[in-house]
Amino acid sequence: MPFNGITIRHLGWSPALVAVVWFGCSQAPLHCQTLPSKSAQVQPAPPQTTRDPTHPELQLGLDLDRDPISSPDAEGEPTFNAATPITPAGPGQIEKRQDGIYTMHKDVDEVLLTCAVVDEKGRPVPDLGRANFRIWEDGVAQTTSSFLHQDQPVSLGILVDNSGSMLDKRAAVNSAALTLVRALGPKDATFIVNFSDRAILDQGFTSDIDELNRALARFDSKGTTALYDAVAASADELTSHGKLPKQVLLVITDGADNASHLDLEEAVQRVQKLGGPVVYAIGLLFDSDKLESDRAKTALERLSRETGGISYFPHSLQDVDEIAGEVARDIQDQYTIGYHSTMPASLGGYRVLRVEAKASKHGNLTVRTRKGYFANKLKSPPPTQVSEAAPGIKP
Repeated sequence: MPFNGITIRHLGWSPALVAVVWFGCSQAPLHCQTLPSKSAQVQPAPPQTTRDPTHPELQLGLDLDRDPISSPDAEGEPTFNAATPITPAGPGQIEKRQDGIYTMHKDVDEVLLTCAVVDEKGRPVPDLGRANFRIWEDGVAQTTSSFLHQDQPVSLGILVDNSGSMLDKRAAVNSAALTLVRALGPKDATFIVNFSDRAILDQGFTSDIDELNRALARFDSKGTTALYDAVAASADELTSHGKLPKQVLLVITDGADNASHLDLEEAVQRVQKLGGPVVYAIGLLFDSDKLESDRAKTALERLSRETGGISYFPHSLQDVDEIAGEVARDIQDQYTIGYHSTMPASLGGYRVLRVEAKASKHGNLTVRTRKGYFANKLKSPPPTQVSEAAPGIKP
């Protein structure tokens, strides 16, 4: 079943999980779930069975429009989720969800920027304060309203090229992806997408290394490369279901897009309109011809630069594992800066951002963050989990 451009691959799921996916709302498949009836809740779950490898995979129906990918800025789509609060809470308020978790809701009007800062030698700079940063929106100086520098949990999507040319690279790529996940920490949540001419969600959000390893191993390298479609659909999946403060996509590919319905500009705008995902990319272009290599490098650099990420282009497969470690360190050592725009969000439009950092003891500093945002597409960020204890605990 295509989910906003991503097809769910069913392999070894329990019947209960299949029921949740199958009975999802067809109008907004990534957002809608039907709550089980009371009788269904009290019945014991049937025993888990081991998949017979001699039988073909059970693929859910492909009766929905595969692409164009559902726009992430669609208005009015209903959301039904067991973790959704019964009554809405205002910014800064703490409330109890139906699953017993207490959450704090952030200010939807605050623009939050994830910033990585490096010195002239490319080394992370970890000791800056709020006063070291300046922000401009459309050339107008802004006043920071919040500042945070600590390793926060991350919602991560790993997108791996599954086209035919990747067959002999997958072992090294899969190992590097697991290196990244292990380096990030147990509180982070990751999903896996294998893509060729279509994107397949082989594993939804989980912190289970074994589940992620199994998902990475479900590849059948063949076909073409619909990179832009996969990025747009995965960004939508990330912002729709990612519940952790940071949101990151890592794309690993060995060539240029040659099969997407979207072009590069449309893919960039899809990610920008979601207002948060940072894209990192690893381009395995060392054995590509120059024309394709140049096209792929241009696209990957654009996707990462516009969102505040970075692209890496290793000279061989032996370098990929080390790069995965660098990505993990970059994600962990970032600043989160918030401000309230001097221009009302109701005016809409695309806003160009510029962020500078200055500290005399560090010399010239470079700040990586997203290059802009669509003000009329600002959406409430995911709530921050506070405690499972009684209300009133200060975050």
